[in-house]
Amino acid sequence: MRCQRRRWARGEYIVSILVIGLLVFLGMHSVQIFCPRLRAWAVRRHGLRPWMGLHTVISFVGLALVVHGYGLARLQPQLLYVPPTGLRHLALLLMLPVFPLLFATYFPGRIQRATRHPMLLATLLWAAAHLLANGNRADVLLFGGFLAWACADLASLARRPPKAIPMLKPSRINDAVSLAGGLAVYALALLGLHQWLFGVSPL
Repeated sequence: MRCQRRRWARGEYIVSILVIGLLVFLGMHSVQIFCPRLRAWAVRRHGLRPWMGLHTVISFVGLALVVHGYGLARLQPQLLYVPPTGLRHLALLLMLPVFPLLFATYFPGRIQRATRHPMLLATLLWAAAHLLANGNRADVLLFGGFLAWACADLASLARRPPKAIPMLKPSRINDAVSLAGGLAVYALALLGLHQWLFGVSPL
């Protein structure tokens, strides 16, 4: 009984690290969504660089907690559901456009014009795909959190201008670069990069 209680307590502690990390990281990236006046006030009062520095530091702390908490949670998995094989195949299909969309964020062309917000769309597809393929509690918290954030950010963009992202000049060649580069990264992930980085093969 004591062993079970200790295991349960340790599991809850690990999950709390992941949850706190998600709250810090996604919370910092949600200022523009829920409280844009706070950012505007901070920039006016202290300047853009101090705000960006604070944003970077807090985001890094949150990301470190997310990585640490998720890594520990994988050692003590708590299964919530078992995805059917068909959903795993669907997850692979949903991941196909993710990397080309990420490339299109910085290589503007027709893909970026058509999707308008390729990075957010990539995040949404990435999170949804991983929820379809993974049923552990840590996976639901991590990918569900990012999915909810991406949906909220996309909805908020209807009432606020998109954030400026450093990128190249629009060009037709950029679409080819986005497709070729993104599909190459996807192929590398399937062939072993994902397993090397995270210890799990998507296949």
